Amino acid sequence: MPLLLDPTRLRITAILLAAGEVEFGFVRDRVGLTDSALSKQLKTLATAGLTTSRREPTGAVRRTWVRLTTDGRQHVSTHITALRDIASTDGS
Repeated sequence: MPLLLDPTRLRITAILLAAGEVEFGFVRDRVGLTDSALSKQLKTLATAGLTTSRREPTGAVRRTWVRLTTDGRQHVSTHITALRDIASTDGS
């Protein structure tokens, strides 16, 4: 999937694959992006059907929770498997 060739999007999706549904700030802090940069990346991934999000009120603050869709999990898993295969190739 071409979207996953971008290292930032691959990091975001790998975090979501490993963690399941996580709070926006968790992803932001792990990837090291600003809120606006992460929002832009998540919008791109959501438009492609790879992620989904929901907002939940937590006290006075509304938190956003993000996760991979079923298709997103499949695409990311397949992409990571392909990268592992490439990395393990000994050139023979």
